[in-house]
Amino acid sequence: MKKAATTKKETEPKEPSPAERIDAKIKELGDWRGETLARVRAIIREADPDVEETWKWRGVPVWEHAGIICTGETYKAVVKLTFAKGASVEDPAGLFNSSLEGNTRRAIDIHEGEEINETALKALVQAAVALNTARKPASKKASG
Repeated sequence: MKKAATTKKETEPKEPSPAERIDAKIKELGDWRGETLARVRAIIREADPDVEETWKWRGVPVWEHAGIICTGETYKAVVKLTFAKGASVEDPAGLFNSSLEGNTRRAIDIHEGEEINETALKALVQAAVALNTARKPASKKASG
């Protein structure tokens, strides 16, 4: 008797997970941008152990917890962390240095050789998570 032919699904390579895609992106960059992306990724994971890594918009690492926390884009001269609701997050250390004109997003541009204030970045991530997970109180009319 002949064995049944394998289905197409069984022979196709498995789609890489978002974490595997981010690993590949870091390796592919192979320079200070890859090192910086790896470092901020580690800081984000330390700040929120429940963070979910996703991959969107044809190649952008995204960190989520009850909504987008931030994205990690890489350009020739900068690694940009864009916080989706950054305008609503306290930034006492003044890390936000880009996309300051909008009403919603705020970003941190990290250039080659710049130090990352890990404590302040962790605080921003935790504040973004708190904002994403906050429940809006139900509107209650005061009774007379």
